[in-house]
Amino acid sequence: MSEAVFRAVPIEAHQPILNSIKFTSDGLVPAIAQQHDTGEILMMAWMNRESISETLASGRVCYWSRSRGKLWRKGESSGQVQNLVDFRWDCDGDTLLLLVEQKGVACHTGRRNCFFNAVRDGEVRVVAEPEVDPDELYG
Repeated sequence: MSEAVFRAVPIEAHQPILNSIKFTSDGLVPAIAQQHDTGEILMMAWMNRESISETLASGRVCYWSRSRGKLWRKGESSGQVQNLVDFRWDCDGDTLLLLVEQKGVACHTGRRNCFFNAVRDGEVRVVAEPEVDPDELYG
């Protein structure tokens, strides 16, 4: 994997970016994380204005945890950090695409990505095994 670098966005430039994004009634927007150099879809999470602003300012991806009700700095407890390479949004402004440099696995289950369930021959199948024991990530 190559080392790509995101140039931090000054705080004063955040407002026009935030104004271009359509947030849900609870102030959130879905964000898809994609490995920048392979195109692999890693995960989907939620962002709010504060998490977007922190991500743009630092270059390290920060999400909003709906279950914890607080900012979730990807990798803060597991070490599986996502560094931002490019920040994009779709034509409707209601979905974000974060091109990232993923350090380690992206999924809390220890898998490279969160999309490991699939339908094969009409049945649900697990198509990727954990690469890391989740207890090692969070233990």
